[in-house]
Amino acid sequence: MDFSFPPETEAIRQTVREFAEREIAPVLMRFDEAQEHPKEILQGLAELGMMGILFPPEYDGAGLGYVEYVAILEELARVDGSIALSVAAHNSLCTNHIFTFGSEAQRQKYVRPLARGEKLGAWSLTEPTAGSDASDTKTVARKDGDGWVLNGSKTFATHGSVADVAVVFALSDRSAAKKGISAFVIDKGTPGFRPGKKENKLGMRASDTSELVMEDCRLPAEALLGQEGQGFVNALQILDGGRISIAALAVGIAQGCLDHSLAYAKEREQFDRPIAQFQAVQFMLADMAVQTDAARWLTYRAADMKDRGLSVTQASSMAKLYAGEAAVRSANTAVQIHGGYGFTKDYPVEKYYRDVKLCTIGEGTSEIQRLVIARTLLGRRAAE
Repeated sequence: MDFSFPPETEAIRQTVREFAEREIAPVLMRFDEAQEHPKEILQGLAELGMMGILFPPEYDGAGLGYVEYVAILEELARVDGSIALSVAAHNSLCTNHIFTFGSEAQRQKYVRPLARGEKLGAWSLTEPTAGSDASDTKTVARKDGDGWVLNGSKTFATHGSVADVAVVFALSDRSAAKKGISAFVIDKGTPGFRPGKKENKLGMRASDTSELVMEDCRLPAEALLGQEGQGFVNALQILDGGRISIAALAVGIAQGCLDHSLAYAKEREQFDRPIAQFQAVQFMLADMAVQTDAARWLTYRAADMKDRGLSVTQASSMAKLYAGEAAVRSANTAVQIHGGYGFTKDYPVEKYYRDVKLCTIGEGTSEIQRLVIARTLLGRRAAE
């Protein structure tokens, strides 16, 4: 068992770390406060191949695996969770769904420009009344001649108002319930398809989150993504990898909290000595370090299993559950170590504290992860 990374992975990690510290750190609060989509930063990442991490070179991707993907997301989230979230949603959700379940024509049409970063992708399963119970889809897809007509709305779609391409899910057969949900790929500008309300969020504010609205949205037959009625099943398969993404994001935030807390504790003096010399603070730092490493290895274990073609339903849920909750604890501790300054925007831990909560909600709440883990332990399918 080898816990070290190959030189190639370390080189990628270092490249992304340098980019994040040079290009993202100086401007992240501007994007956060304005809730502005960081188009220029994502374009810079595209030039590094980071918008097509998981896809083979023949589709203009970087041809990397999930271990490298986790390393990239961790380094981005260590500086800014919003950017990491955008990269994750674009790669592992939208583009990956088209690559995994799309036809060759759909791969050629969509995966190539998405992997090059020329187009930005959204993936939308959640609806106003279908959150944790994602199978309770109300958006309807009705056959009309050779095509489809979609009506309904989606919510909490990352890149909802800025995406060029969106994967959405709709009920194509009411009688079949969750087995009647199909996936569709829709281009920006399609008549009847538009963004709705943009959410005003607590954290991850530079990552666009909006509604998607379909009003008599007419699609050709080739917009169907995968087999009819298999959309929900395919969505769960995509979420197995997506949960590794959120776990990686949580690890990065936890590491950022630890890095800044260590530096602050060494510099901040009270009672004529650095607060790092007080045992109470030392214990806080020790707990943060242990939690971060434990989360990291659960996450990389899931990534390694994914790269080896193994089932990761349980492993990805374990990684997301533990990493998300550990990162929330670490962010809380980081603010405590910083004291009053941690409650101000002058120090990065304030933003980590706001951003990190999404890690216990997005792509399946902590409660849903516990349910998935319990069902796999009991030999039941996660979708039951």
